[in-house]
Amino acid sequence: MSTLHLVPDDLLDRYHVKEWRNAAGVLATACPAEWRDVQDVLRGFRLLQSEVLVGGGNRSLSSQRIDEALYAKGWKEKGFRTSITVDENEFASPTHAVDCFKNGVAVEMEWNNKDPFFDRDLNNFRLLFDLRAIQVGIVITRSWELQEIFRRLGKGTSYGKATTHHEKLWPKVEGGGGGGCPVLTFAIRPTNFVDDGPTALADLQARMAAEKAGKRRGSAPSDDDEE
Repeated sequence: MSTLHLVPDDLLDRYHVKEWRNAAGVLATACPAEWRDVQDVLRGFRLLQSEVLVGGGNRSLSSQRIDEALYAKGWKEKGFRTSITVDENEFASPTHAVDCFKNGVAVEMEWNNKDPFFDRDLNNFRLLFDLRAIQVGIVITRSWELQEIFRRLGKGTSYGKATTHHEKLWPKVEGGGGGGCPVLTFAIRPTNFVDDGPTALADLQARMAAEKAGKRRGSAPSDDDEE
């Protein structure tokens, strides 16, 4: 039986939500504080037009804001040192770091990567769950319906069909990509979109330019650097 009734109605209005192995029920009963954190962050999130227009380099500004909101609540990026021991022999069994982790709950944000990143995330959840390192995994991504907004803003080609969005994620979840790990997924719907206006865009462009200039100065070669 599904436990999606435990997801508040206001979040269901703003996100496409899907679960695997009663993930919402696990969060509500076994990890209530972490569940409240996730709800608070998702409730406070808005997809800003200025950030869509500016972009964000290796990690989108929207992803960064979700990460930072969770970090402010005590979450952290977490790597795991895992191995398999057979008799006296130890074999490394590496997993990749999760974006945000707290008390057995792992959150991955996939905004605009190639869709195999979903396979990586789900497999990582499976391994970490089997090793009792996590109790539940959460994936936050975008909905495919946002494509119309991106096209209107002249950004449609930046978000291809073969990138990370909910229509690519759900078949992987339903196919058991996460194994026995409970998985809850949220896809950002157009109802989260806010046109924050030209002033916000200009301010963001100025900030990004200043940060880029600062990085260039910081990476200038010293006398000891190879050329």
